Amino acid sequence: MHLDRLACYIQGGRPPGAGKLYPGCRDRRPPIRSVPVELAGALYFATRSPVWGGGRAFYDPTCGGRVYARAHLVSASQFADIAAQEMYRDPGADLDLSEVLARGVAGLGSGRYETLVCAGQMGGAPVLTFTAPWSASEVAPVAPSRDYVRFLATGLLAAGAWDAGAVAAYVASARGAGARWSERAVRDLIG
Repeated sequence: MHLDRLACYIQGGRPPGAGKLYPGCRDRRPPIRSVPVELAGALYFATRSPVWGGGRAFYDPTCGGRVYARAHLVSASQFADIAAQEMYRDPGADLDLSEVLARGVAGLGSGRYETLVCAGQMGGAPVLTFTAPWSASEVAPVAPSRDYVRFLATGLLAAGAWDAGAVAAYVASARGAGARWSERAVRDLIG
């Protein structure tokens, strides 16, 4: 969600609060455009991230609801390299996107962030993302860390489509966030 975090995936670097240095993409140009979007589905937090020290954010396109997100217009090779870095793989190999474009979903493996999803079209380009192969109801919720919530929430706020109250309510309502991240706590975090 946050452009500074995305820059670490594209140009290489370590986001503040993260425990990992990202190598970056083969193509280090910034996105051509970044826009706020709302996708059908749900945000949830699960599993434990060794990079952030708390739950990871996942997208469940099969759940009812709306997901606040940012769509970044990047090249196919940049998308492949960003996905590889999230899968703890080395960037540098293009992805075969034919299955996800034809069926709306494609599995690259059984781990987290190894399932590609096409969440629609925008301006003639596919809206692609990656998530886990399981649904929100199939995995135990895990609260995200402070730094992770800050990046997610401030990135959504910076998109300009939602105010601080809407972002705080959205993040706090996600499965896995509620026990640790109340609406007030998220709002206090983003200021």
